[in-house]
Amino acid sequence: MRGNATGRLLQDPNGGSFWFDAGAVCLDFAHTGGEGHYAKFESLHTPADLGEWLAQPPLDAVMTVPVTARELVAAKALRQAIWDAAHAQAARGPLPAAAVATINRAAAAAPLVPELAADGTSAGWTTPVRATQALSNLAREMIELLSGPLSERIRECASDTCPMVFVDSSRPNARRWCAMERCGNRHKLRAMRARRAADS
Repeated sequence: MRGNATGRLLQDPNGGSFWFDAGAVCLDFAHTGGEGHYAKFESLHTPADLGEWLAQPPLDAVMTVPVTARELVAAKALRQAIWDAAHAQAARGPLPAAAVATINRAAAAAPLVPELAADGTSAGWTTPVRATQALSNLAREMIELLSGPLSERIRECASDTCPMVFVDSSRPNARRWCAMERCGNRHKLRAMRARRAADS
């Protein structure tokens, strides 16, 4: 991957938007939509949507080969597997076998290959750039995350009603919320109201 910055602007189906940084690109990807109740958060409706997401920083994987419908299906399967594995790890439980198999299968494909520009001051990806390669990079990042020292820092938002998951790579390891502007502020507001009610 070409950069270290993570995070995306997410749209709330109930209105508004907020910045969410999952701490890893693969976890950012896990929050692009989902199945069942999470279908209302879906942002990858078409193959072009997937290509646009992958082209954004820090992955910067601008497709030179159009994303196919089959790759979109594979991407959503990988997304669900990352989601399931991350939540299992956050609960310190066993990883679902199906999720592990899906992640490993995606990682087995050839990844994106970095290429240094002729002037030596920038880098890109060796062409052709395909979605399957970018998905391999995401799967490999998830494998490194789950098997590395940050695995114990994967956690869910502290809100009882928020299922968002992230990895806390900060030095103090004190992150509790998906975003302070969302669940953090809501918690502060509830706590303030509770204190006022207790004092009255």
